[in-house]
Amino acid sequence: MTETTTPLASRRRLLLAMGLLPLAGAVHAAAPAAALPPVEVWKEPTCGCCKDWIAHMEANGFKVFVNTGGTQAAKQRLGIPQDMGSCHTAKVGGYALEGHVPAKDIKRLLKEKPNAVGLAAPGMPIGSPGMDTPAYNGKKNPYNVMLIAKNGKHTVYQKYEGNNL
Repeated sequence: MTETTTPLASRRRLLLAMGLLPLAGAVHAAAPAAALPPVEVWKEPTCGCCKDWIAHMEANGFKVFVNTGGTQAAKQRLGIPQDMGSCHTAKVGGYALEGHVPAKDIKRLLKEKPNAVGLAAPGMPIGSPGMDTPAYNGKKNPYNVMLIAKNGKHTVYQKYEGNNL
């Protein structure tokens, strides 16, 4: 009786013999995160909430590259209207991001690919990613993530209700 082997079974045997089988699963599991485009951020050196938003993005699978300074120039270059401003600006997959936009909204943007400048969470809404540290005691203010059209107009992309703390 001869044993037939599939290419997958042969590969598993080889990886097992090399002691790499546990790593093979880890590499496969990490593949979806690798599909996310990198995020380039412009922030000022004294901003702590920007650092917390960057940590939120990294925890959600994004690789983030930080530019210290040049935030206002980045806003202008990327087409962020003044009334949509916040403390940091970013670019991902050809879209501009302004402020504390949640990673799930960014992933939705990248999936839907609207013809737009990008997303903004104007101001610094308490409870948004990076503005949700223990210092705020769980408080979450209502806020909207706005979709910025190429003509500068904006519409609500995602609404966050907040809480009554």
